Amino acid sequence: MRAYFFWGVTIAVLLIFRMEWSKLKVMPVRDKVVFISILLAAWILSMLDLPHTPGLTTFLQFAFKPFRGLLEP
Repeated sequence: MRAYFFWGVTIAVLLIFRMEWSKLKVMPVRDKVVFISILLAAWILSMLDLPHTPGLTTFLQFAFKPFRGLLEP
């Protein structure tokens, strides 16, 4: 299931890139870099399972768990 989602999003990103690139040829390099950056960031974020990703609290508990013995009497 995740593989189908990966390939679907990848094909969508490639289609968006191909359709918009002809319009961006006349734009400055800065606009091209911004377009590619936003498209790449959206592609990467779509691959993450954000609703089930642990938050900052979980990370802090994991990071400071070894120090629990020093802090609690």
